[in-house]
Amino acid sequence: MVNTVVDKTKTELRGEILLARSALAAQVHDAEADALCGHLPAFIGDGQTVCAYVPVGSEPGSTELVDSLVHRGVRVLLPVVRHDEAGLRVPLQWGEYRPGGLVEARHRLREPPEPWLPADAIATATVVLVPALAVDRAGVRLGRGAGFYDRSLPLAAPTARLVAVVRDDELVDRLPAEPHDVRMTHALTPNGGLVALG
Repeated sequence: MVNTVVDKTKTELRGEILLARSALAAQVHDAEADALCGHLPAFIGDGQTVCAYVPVGSEPGSTELVDSLVHRGVRVLLPVVRHDEAGLRVPLQWGEYRPGGLVEARHRLREPPEPWLPADAIATATVVLVPALAVDRAGVRLGRGAGFYDRSLPLAAPTARLVAVVRDDELVDRLPAEPHDVRMTHALTPNGGLVALG
């Protein structure tokens, strides 16, 4: 991916990145997921609370990554996607992760079963691992465009590390930004590990 991509629209960038990810060999994805997992002890301590996610398709990461956190005594909260009565998108709810306890949900997601925690449970996390298609050096994150994280991240603790999890070439110099974008404090990449942004 070109390092500066502000001349492309978010839609164009999403298409390019999703296409590149879909072409990724399974063994490369798995090796990158293992590398991401190996970086976690450097910035997530035992007994902390972390908001994480279970990847969909070729997203970076793995279920083993969240399992490794739980095995170290980390409390892991996973996102639960719901809409309000009018069908509008609302901030994510959260469910406490138990290995082997995920259920199938909409959008090809796997989520913890009820009971769920309210949206402001994100404020208990010291680290929020955020799925991203790309992130730039200033912390601008390119998501899938649904807006759930844009509605949820403002509820995180001001001291929390907001970590965009991306492949190495998805950390770029500049992305198109909008006023509502919540800036990431860090990126996590397979080869670079935790990278401070901003």
